[in-house]
Amino acid sequence: MRIGLTGGIASGKSTVARELERLGAFIIDADVLAREVVAPGTEGFQKVLDRFGGSVLAADGSLDRRALGRVVFADPKALADLNAIIHPRVRARAVELEKIAPEGALVVHVIPLLVETGQQENFDVVVVVDTTVEEQLRRLSRRDGMTSTEARQRVAAQADRWERLAAATHVIDSSGPVAETMRQVAALWRDICRMADETTKA
Repeated sequence: MRIGLTGGIASGKSTVARELERLGAFIIDADVLAREVVAPGTEGFQKVLDRFGGSVLAADGSLDRRALGRVVFADPKALADLNAIIHPRVRARAVELEKIAPEGALVVHVIPLLVETGQQENFDVVVVVDTTVEEQLRRLSRRDGMTSTEARQRVAAQADRWERLAAATHVIDSSGPVAETMRQVAALWRDICRMADETTKA
């Protein structure tokens, strides 16, 4: 069974993914892959440098993601160019990883831009981790030290909350305490396992 897990920035996707992995899911995280495909020495890294120049380099020679973010989230064309470099490479790597998933595994693809890129139809289940925009902004400020303008640019660059919810087969409300989120994840896991079992028997 293939599960797409998505949600807005700072919605709690990573927390939910870690718990699903603990419960036994095979996780393929697009955010992790997005870093790998532009690591120093890769073709993706050189493509980013060719497009954006040395101003997006950190002192250690890797990409300065904060500096790159300031450029692309203030310029839709620049963001589209960056996505055109990263997304095809991430998808190709995700296909490779899915092929090595154990037989019968519940494969969870963590894809922040799942709805924006129209991938919801590719999955048996679409899980949306949901919280309010106000909570997203608060977390971005606290977690990443973003200014209000930076945080709002990040949120605005993604699908709005209602577009994501419209694509969901399951919703995890992450706006409350972590323990409550974990309770919902446990219920989700039981439901997905039951669905997978019924599919196998059918």
